[in-house]
Amino acid sequence: MNRRAFLHSAAAAGTFAALPFSIRAADKAGRKYRTALIGAGWYGGNIVGEAMASGQCEIVGVCDVDRRALDPTVEKITKLSGDRPRSYRDYRELLAKEKPEIVIVATPDHWHALPTIAAVQAGAHVYVEKPTSHTIGESQAMVRAARAHNRVVQVGTHRRLAPHLINARDFIRTGKAGKVGMIRCHLNLSGAGPEQPLPTVAIPPELDWDMWCGPAPLRPFNGSADNRGIHPRGFRMYLDYANGHLGDIGVHWFDQVLWITDEKAPKRVFSTGGRPVRGAPVLTPSAQTGDAPDHQVAQYAFEQFTMTWESRTFGGNHAEKGEAAGAYLYGTKGTMQLGHKGGWTFYPSDGAPAVSEAAKLNQPDGQNIRELWADMLDCIKTGRRPICDIEEGHRASVCSFLGMISYRTGRAIEWDGAKEQIIGDPAAAKLLRREYRKGWTYPV
Repeated sequence: MNRRAFLHSAAAAGTFAALPFSIRAADKAGRKYRTALIGAGWYGGNIVGEAMASGQCEIVGVCDVDRRALDPTVEKITKLSGDRPRSYRDYRELLAKEKPEIVIVATPDHWHALPTIAAVQAGAHVYVEKPTSHTIGESQAMVRAARAHNRVVQVGTHRRLAPHLINARDFIRTGKAGKVGMIRCHLNLSGAGPEQPLPTVAIPPELDWDMWCGPAPLRPFNGSADNRGIHPRGFRMYLDYANGHLGDIGVHWFDQVLWITDEKAPKRVFSTGGRPVRGAPVLTPSAQTGDAPDHQVAQYAFEQFTMTWESRTFGGNHAEKGEAAGAYLYGTKGTMQLGHKGGWTFYPSDGAPAVSEAAKLNQPDGQNIRELWADMLDCIKTGRRPICDIEEGHRASVCSFLGMISYRTGRAIEWDGAKEQIIGDPAAAKLLRREYRKGWTYPV
């Protein structure tokens, strides 16, 4: 083991923020699962908080490459639960020494695959944040590992267990919206102007930047207090480590669409967009910007309907109804507007009064991790597949990844969903995976 540490991190101040913490009772047998956290940042704190609150998990280890997140998280876990997890800078050492039964992977996207695969190979069940990975090949390897080792791998697309979205699904599937022929998913933000390059700065002594980059390219460090830099929370706008808004928010809504419609994969994908507002990407030894698009439109042709995605980081306004992020399902009997924090509303075509339902979410961050964690524990006990099984999360993530491949190549992608292959475009097919940095091996 020639590398020191690993793990994503985020500003420790946000970890467990406003957590409505109350330890629930352990199961009747008093069973507690040895649980480890890989990724001690903001969202990892949300997840491990629900693990502790379940009363069925003993937190035995926490791993992160940034001690500014690692140390406060360990202290917080000890204070809230009485557990005394040991600190690690390398996930491989954690797995070898602690032998956890459950592992939470809450790292940046480019670090989802390797720890997940290593954990299931070591015998652990895994809760991994969405998207499943950074590339399609990594995600495929995660599915294969979960099946080969017969482990529960739950993906953090927790909206499947939001009560209002479950009811919206039932509404659509019982035909109340009629035949749905088109679905529009969106993310509309505001406030972005030209992106000013951030200067390269000294790597904080608490951070192992080489390990943070891991198998991905080693970029100059540009951390910033306003989260525009790569670390701790700006990484999604740097395509070496994530896939922009399409791979972040898009995955949630693609998962909703696949879950509601029972579709498995698109047949054809075309995406366009760019950076006319933010400006051309900059990457020099002394300064850099992100390189994700400031707006993007993608079209997905499924067997029974067309799905579109549109996102932008400018032009936010009050003229468009609903939340900044959501989906519209257009049926022959009316339009269903799906929101996350705003619930859902159905607008009948015949002019009848709209039907709506408010969201039912947990704090912090308006999520349903609690329900998803309970589902995972039940799956471990019963052997059934989880509601957000790795294969389901993989399919939603593939939609995002195909959109980014089309965006990068500038042309439509023909996709064989059964074989999971790009048809007739060898150059695009090469983007299903990428070369890892020296010292790391791409998973198979």
